[in-house]
Amino acid sequence: MSKIQVTDVILRDAHQSLIATRMRTEDMLPICDKLDQVGFWSLECWGGATFDACVRFLKEDPWERLRALKKALPNTRLQMLLRGQNLLGYRHYADDVVEAFVAKAAENGIDVFRCFDALNDLRNLETAIRAVKNAGKHAQGTICYTTSPVHTVETFVEQARALHRMGADSIAIKDMAGLLTPYATYDLVKAIKEAVVLPVFIHTHATAGLAAQCQLKAIEAGAEHIDTAISAFAWGTSHPATESQVAALKGTEWDTELDLELLNEISDYFREVRKKYHQFESEFTREDVSVQINQVPGGMMSNLANQLKEQNALSRIREVFAEIPRVRKDLGYPPLVTPTSQIVGTQAVLNVLTGERYKSITNEVKRYLQGGYGHPPAEINEALRTQAIGHEAVIEGRPADLLSPEMARLRKDIGELATSDEDVLTYAMFQDVGRQFLQERADGTLSPEPLLPIESAGRQTDEGVATEFKIDVHGETYQVAITGVGGQDAGKRHVYLTLDGMPEEVLFEPLNAYVEAGASGRRQASAPGHVTTSMPGNIVEVLVAEGDQVKAGQPVMITEAMKMETEVQAPVGGRVTAVYVAKGDRVTPGEVLIEISD
Repeated sequence: MSKIQVTDVILRDAHQSLIATRMRTEDMLPICDKLDQVGFWSLECWGGATFDACVRFLKEDPWERLRALKKALPNTRLQMLLRGQNLLGYRHYADDVVEAFVAKAAENGIDVFRCFDALNDLRNLETAIRAVKNAGKHAQGTICYTTSPVHTVETFVEQARALHRMGADSIAIKDMAGLLTPYATYDLVKAIKEAVVLPVFIHTHATAGLAAQCQLKAIEAGAEHIDTAISAFAWGTSHPATESQVAALKGTEWDTELDLELLNEISDYFREVRKKYHQFESEFTREDVSVQINQVPGGMMSNLANQLKEQNALSRIREVFAEIPRVRKDLGYPPLVTPTSQIVGTQAVLNVLTGERYKSITNEVKRYLQGGYGHPPAEINEALRTQAIGHEAVIEGRPADLLSPEMARLRKDIGELATSDEDVLTYAMFQDVGRQFLQERADGTLSPEPLLPIESAGRQTDEGVATEFKIDVHGETYQVAITGVGGQDAGKRHVYLTLDGMPEEVLFEPLNAYVEAGASGRRQASAPGHVTTSMPGNIVEVLVAEGDQVKAGQPVMITEAMKMETEVQAPVGGRVTAVYVAKGDRVTPGEVLIEISD
């Protein structure tokens, strides 16, 4: 048995799991020299949600990040997570887009492509693995581990054999939710090693507190590679700490031969970096053995908590966790990994927040039920399928076979905003967000979301020690300090509002009967013909115009929330008398968006 090789996920999955994928490139580059000295088999640094987060929140070009990391890490393999036919998005792309994306990722610095499909429908990996091989890079075939009545060791072994036949250079067991247990890991790895002559990688999250033990049992069963995270971003819904696993194997036949002192220096650096992102921390990213019930992956846990917080519904996250297994069963037990984790998670949120299961069904759930993502692992709820898609035909073949080539159209659509093939691919991944990013870049207006200052327990003002906390007002977060003493006028309080690091004193009146209207100025829905939405989000498309005749239940607009699209239907039939929204508008529940008169 040779030494165990380590892939560290500090630059991708670790911060995706703990701080909603918000680490910026500027915080990665200063430590790259030391990371490059460690001797990792690879560093996972791209793919997954990082591409989306760069464009949507950080306003960074993800291709520039990749090139910068490649330059800063000349001696270390760079690895990415690729969602097969979904690439880095939430739908299937045509084969020409997959081929172009893989080629450009390889050209810009990716050496190892971990390719997976959310349903373990291996037909959806054929094009991606072939493209990786054509680029001369390492194609890692991936099995998404989950538990259900239909997922067995025999099933996973057959998938490993199929990936081997497909040309995979190695096999990864991807346990995104931390569902593996030590002895189940041993049995699975041993069975796969007996079936295929390929290196096996163990990627397991520490959510249930079992990941380190699972990796040790995997090593005993013959696995050669483990995924870990520098300890500053380890454990909880992330991964076992690199330093801990290096120490555990030291002096054994599996000794990693990595330098603990150097790893400790790197951890000290990231420990300080993590403080910058405190606003994205969540109590729901700690170890919690209930993951064995709800099966929510680490990255999904972090992002779900953050998204519910943005919608002032974080208090209902336990209800959502309880609903997720029910939705998953209805959809035929898909493994919960992007995009199925978003598909199931967003539908669970809708079921909870609307107060009625499947009252509103996302377009992605409809596409899934129609076979647009591939074959579900088990039978789905036929009543739900009929409710969602009626009697439309279900796709039986490989979904991408129904897609026409897209690259020429995408180049034409984005036009002069794209200055490179990489820009076209950015637009391809997320068309509205990608176009906005490229337009802002052209206009010189790119601005990342703000990072809140690190809080202190309290600070001295002219009137004593202030108590500090944060408030959310119309989607903006403010740090507020209240002295707790009255001003010259009875009933008023001095408040220090921190904006861009500068405290500004303001005087607040006591609460009275006046309640301000929403920031949009829209009225609250009060009549049967008032069309509103059940979740905060953005308008993707308005499907009707003033004067149109509509039927009850007819879609009148499409909204996007939590990266999933939902049709909003007419509550009554009649004539559209007013439309108050347009594409791109931000909307909140209860607002009148369209009026219909019977």
